[in-house]
Amino acid sequence: MLEAAIWGAVASLSLMFGSIIGLIYNIPVKVNAYLMALGTGVLIGASSFDLLMESMEKSGIKRTAIAFLGGALLFTIMELILYKKGGTNRKRSSGNTAAHSGIAIFIGTLMDAIPESLIIGLSLIASNHVDILFIVAIFISNFPEALSSTVGLKKDGYQKRRIFLLWSSVVLISALSSLIGYSFLAHASEVVIASIEAFGAGGLIAMVCSTMLPEAYQKGGPVVGFISCAGLMIALALTSLSG
Repeated sequence: MLEAAIWGAVASLSLMFGSIIGLIYNIPVKVNAYLMALGTGVLIGASSFDLLMESMEKSGIKRTAIAFLGGALLFTIMELILYKKGGTNRKRSSGNTAAHSGIAIFIGTLMDAIPESLIIGLSLIASNHVDILFIVAIFISNFPEALSSTVGLKKDGYQKRRIFLLWSSVVLISALSSLIGYSFLAHASEVVIASIEAFGAGGLIAMVCSTMLPEAYQKGGPVVGFISCAGLMIALALTSLSG
């Protein structure tokens, strides 16, 4: 159980690193965009090569498709709600003009972090060892998210201490989510676990396509397509090594 919490925290520690760097340094916009593109490719690869393939093997294409699309649909609905509240720019490095957007940013970040951490806990149940590929994917993708969001929060006038506490709380909640995923589903069947992983993969890929990719392309230009593909190949290489 403790191992699940530790790995959940480790995967989300890059949120802390990204926020600290964003608070101290002025990172060039294109550098941040390229990092985001790389993280996007790795996260898509991890979700596809690892979560979806494992789900198909254990629960079949029909159940996997339903769970995957269900996760994507839930994320889309929540994204629409956040859009109206000003949280759609939670991964953006530009300032947020909507009132009280800080709360929406916090909710949006949790919406991304909680399913990721749950999946980490589930991977320990399924194989008795942590899924290194998914940990790496989450770690890489979280860094530019925190970096760009921190820049936006600074422009909105948030104090450095408040921003740091924001990301610290996300790390703590991520650790708890991973622990919950392991504890409450320790006796679930392989089919149930596989379906939950497919559900999480749908939400993650929907998040990547609606938030990270548009931001990366807007700030980095067409080259981010190639960088994203490089990230996907990194995920494929890690999959082959872990297999």
